[in-house]
Amino acid sequence: MRIAALIAAAALSGCLGTTEDAATVAPMGVDFAWTEADRCATASPAFTVSGVPAGTATLRFRMKDLDVPTYNHGGGSVDWSGQDGVPQGAFNYKGPCPPSGAHDYEWTVEAIDASGGTVIGRGKAVRAFPPS
Repeated sequence: MRIAALIAAAALSGCLGTTEDAATVAPMGVDFAWTEADRCATASPAFTVSGVPAGTATLRFRMKDLDVPTYNHGGGSVDWSGQDGVPQGAFNYKGPCPPSGAHDYEWTVEAIDASGGTVIGRGKAVRAFPPS
């Protein structure tokens, strides 16, 4: 019981990750493209992002296989200073490697403020792999 109370207190104080108010999270545009060379890659694809809100210090990337959502592909974070995109290989992750057929993959990109504790923007993009 005591552990549950400590976890609840930490969550209320913002110690368990980023905080956000759904009304203040700006929508962002996210775009990327797969090539067959991305199969099982560990270097991230290149991304184009738009609508990144002022005050963003970091972009956090996360990939999810929508066909096998329990598989952790990971992602990464990059410093943000207003550039149009994020170059290929900016972070390491577990690239798309479906055992058979095509899977749909969703990238979520979150804009994090300079405090590192608040999500101020979010965008998503979904693509099938292998690309058709």
